[in-house]
Amino acid sequence: MPLHQEKNHRIQIIGCTNAGKSTLATRLAERHRIPRVELDALNWKPNWKGLHEHDPDAFHGAIQSAIDSPSFVVDGNYNSFSQEIIWPKLDTIYWLDLPLPILSLRLLRRSYRRWKNKEILWGTNTESFWNQLAIWRASSLLRWLWIQHKHQRQAVLQAKEDPKWAHINFIHLKTKEQVNSI
Repeated sequence: MPLHQEKNHRIQIIGCTNAGKSTLATRLAERHRIPRVELDALNWKPNWKGLHEHDPDAFHGAIQSAIDSPSFVVDGNYNSFSQEIIWPKLDTIYWLDLPLPILSLRLLRRSYRRWKNKEILWGTNTESFWNQLAIWRASSLLRWLWIQHKHQRQAVLQAKEDPKWAHINFIHLKTKEQVNSI
């Protein structure tokens, strides 16, 4: 038996869009030298076709395969899939619960940068900055953020109190400084 055994880490980073999930997941994966699983990369196919809607069985299988490891850090939400597949295996959830104005500003900055630089996202997809401003459209990420922010907070607070998830250490981060300190 080895004299020093590393602890397995089974972590998920959750939070609204632009909270810093990917940044924190990358940092933790590098620190612990464990695989990082980006749920958006597993989900989004060309022309923004999401497996979560169009082929949930394939998405389920992709997640299951990606976390088939003693240690991992998952970046993203997809709550119904996460709670079914990932949460039973977790030891820690970092919940990035930043204020809506900060998230909104970050979203606009990031969307503008991605649009201006024609950044490719998850295969062949690109972001439309103008679509994010069109909050009357269901496809606006800004609109989605404003709708989901309060709903997600309530759902996570409820999950934290559910005895089913008592094995998970929920770390609730409410400020940029708290996130950066991890």
